[in-house]
Amino acid sequence: MRRLFIGFMLFSVACFLFSGLAFCEDNKLPNVTVITTGGTIAEKVSAKSGGAVPALSGKDLIDAVPGLSKVANIDVVNFCNIDSSQMTPEIWANLSKTADKILSDPSVKGVVITHGTDTMVDGAYFLNTTLKSDKPVVFVGAMRSAAELSADGPDNILNAVTQVCSDNAKDWGVTVTMNQYINSARNVRKTQTTNVQTFNCGEEGYLGYIAMGKIKRFNDAPKQRKFDIPEKLPKVDVIADFAGSDGSLIRYSVDNGSDGIVMIGVGAGNVNAEVYKAIQYALGKNVPVVLTSRVFNGRVLPIYADQGGGATLQKAGVILGGDLTPFKARLLLMMVIPEAKGDMKKVREIFKDSL
Repeated sequence: MRRLFIGFMLFSVACFLFSGLAFCEDNKLPNVTVITTGGTIAEKVSAKSGGAVPALSGKDLIDAVPGLSKVANIDVVNFCNIDSSQMTPEIWANLSKTADKILSDPSVKGVVITHGTDTMVDGAYFLNTTLKSDKPVVFVGAMRSAAELSADGPDNILNAVTQVCSDNAKDWGVTVTMNQYINSARNVRKTQTTNVQTFNCGEEGYLGYIAMGKIKRFNDAPKQRKFDIPEKLPKVDVIADFAGSDGSLIRYSVDNGSDGIVMIGVGAGNVNAEVYKAIQYALGKNVPVVLTSRVFNGRVLPIYADQGGGATLQKAGVILGGDLTPFKARLLLMMVIPEAKGDMKKVREIFKDSL
């Protein structure tokens, strides 16, 4: 009896010592890795700073989720702990490589990435275009900090792990899963600054919904062309058209080494005459220009043929960005430019094929 007790205590101590990296494994459960990057989900309000600041480790996040150990064996990788307003494409590139390395392990079912919500949709899209693995990857975060009443982080993490483990959630690639709704990385947008029900896919609709540990599947994910991550990411600027804009920001961007420009146009994809002239200047310098819209739903289309109209812009060589948000279009152009190797025709072709 004493030997049995000693054995049990040694086992318990071992679990405790390794809890910062992994829970004690249950061979009957799938293995899921949680990669933490920071964001509201890992923040608490500091009296010194007067606002929410990074405070929790990956282990802290996992320990706050009741019942998680009954769903999967969890490994934790503390990638970084920053607010997502500080994210960069270079950080996402390293995150993508880290996730791919983890997913290459046959014993790993999938990955959950905790991330701040400010730029979550862009990070998810970047990984969706660059990950080599087709295993599930779920981005998750929180709209309320860990110290707030009814913090939404723990439930979001539990749902994300449940999704990774579900056979009813296959072939969705990278998703953003928040407040029980599952969104495709391609179409998801953040639509409200503070409400927990902020992420949706607009007209395209959700991929699914999670309730009581079950996945209700609504739609398949859009297909996504994959790209190798270049050694150096090109510089691509996002510039908005507005009433009275004179195009000077476009010329400044070109003259200061921009490798590409994404325009936020109005309506179905139009800009004013002065901006049109500046876009012609950019194209004349062999700088590709992608046209998007400020409008939430719909696509940019070659409808209008006056100065700065979508049809005129397309004829001049501007790439129509479909229904991509300006910031996802920027990330896509950053992948396309190195692959096209300076060939403007190829830039247009590859971008169009990747929408």
